[in-house]
Amino acid sequence: MSAKKPVIVYGASGYTGRLVCEYLREYNIPFIAAGRSAEKLNAAMKANVAGIETADYEVVEVPHTVSALTELFNGASVVLNTVGPFARFGGEVVQACWASRCHYTDTTGEQDWLITLEQEWGTKFANAGLLLAPGIAQMYTTGEIAAQLCLETPGLDTLDIAVFWGGSPTIASTQTILVNAAMAKAYYLEQNKYVEHQPDAGLYNLAIPGQHELALALPWGGTSHPVWFKRDPRVANVKVLGGVFNRALMLGVPQIVAAALDATKDMNPDDRYAALAQTAAGVMNTMPPRENPRVNKSLDSVHASGPLGRAHCVINGNSNYKQTGLLQAYAAAHLLQQPPKRVGFASGCQAFGHHELLGQLRSFGLVSRPILTVHD
Repeated sequence: MSAKKPVIVYGASGYTGRLVCEYLREYNIPFIAAGRSAEKLNAAMKANVAGIETADYEVVEVPHTVSALTELFNGASVVLNTVGPFARFGGEVVQACWASRCHYTDTTGEQDWLITLEQEWGTKFANAGLLLAPGIAQMYTTGEIAAQLCLETPGLDTLDIAVFWGGSPTIASTQTILVNAAMAKAYYLEQNKYVEHQPDAGLYNLAIPGQHELALALPWGGTSHPVWFKRDPRVANVKVLGGVFNRALMLGVPQIVAAALDATKDMNPDDRYAALAQTAAGVMNTMPPRENPRVNKSLDSVHASGPLGRAHCVINGNSNYKQTGLLQAYAAAHLLQQPPKRVGFASGCQAFGHHELLGQLRSFGLVSRPILTVHD
C-alpha cells in the first residue's frame, strides 16, 4: 500500500457506501474502500460508482475486529462507517477509531446506539479533539437543518419533525428497522427527559405540506433528533415521525414488524437477531435501483413553537441516499481542512454548521431553497 489515504469508507460495497465513494471522488478526496470482501468491493467500485476511473482510491479487505480495523485506520484521519445495524457492528469501529485517533461518522438512526455513543465515548473523543458524529444522513440531518433554521427565531422550545421520502429502503435499512423495533425502545423528548413512544400506537396520520392526502408515519425508532437536541439549551421537547410516500408500503410495515416480534419474542438475543435478519431478507434482499429524482423525492417539515412564537420550515429534495452520500463526503472534506465546530459527540449541524450543510446540498441540486415561515 502507498502512503495512507486520509479517508476510509467502511462498508463501501453497500448501497450507501457506494454513494459516499462517488461524492468523495467529486470532492477529489483520496479514500480507501474497505469491507469484509475485496471481491464485492472491487465489483461495487467498478460497476456502481460513477466516475470511479478518475478517483484516487484503494480497496482493502479487513476482518471486523478491533485489532484489524485499528491497523487499517492507523495513519488515516476520518472513518465514514456505513456498516449497520450499528448497535451490533459499530462498537469495534468506534473503538478502532479511538485507538488510531481518527474522526468517526456514520449514517445511523438507531437511537439506542446514539445514546450509547454519547455516554461511553463522547468525553473520550472530545478530550482527544476528535469528532464522534453518528447519524449524518438525509433522514436525520436534512430535518435537523430545517429545525436549526426555525431555532434562529429566539424563544422556540418545541420541535415537531416529519420526514418523508419516495422509494424503498435498502437491504441494510430494512434489517435495521426490524432489529431496532424488536430490540430497542424508541424515545421522544419531553421537558428535556426521554419518554418512551407507545409501542403499540400503530400508524400516525400526518398532514404533509404540498399534498391533500394524509400521509402515514411511524416513530422509526425515535430517530436521532431527541438525542442531539437534548444537549441544546434552547430546546425542551422533540418528537419525530416519518415514513415513505407509498401508502400501501406503509400500511404493511406494522404487520411485518408485529409478526417478526411475535415470532422471535422467546429467543435469546443472538438467535433473535439471526431470525430478524432472515425476515428482513424476505422483505428486501436486492439492491434498489439507482435513485431517480423524479421518483425518489424527499420532504422534511419542522414546526417549531414556544409560548409566544411559531416557525415552520419545509425542505423539499430528491434522492435521499445521494443526500446521505454527499453529507458524509462533505464531513470528510471539512475535517481534512479544519477542526469541526464541536468535538466529541455531535450532530452534523453541530459539527459543521447548518447553513454550510444546506449550501452543499443545494449546490449539488439535491434540495430546494427552504420555505421558512415565522410568526413571533
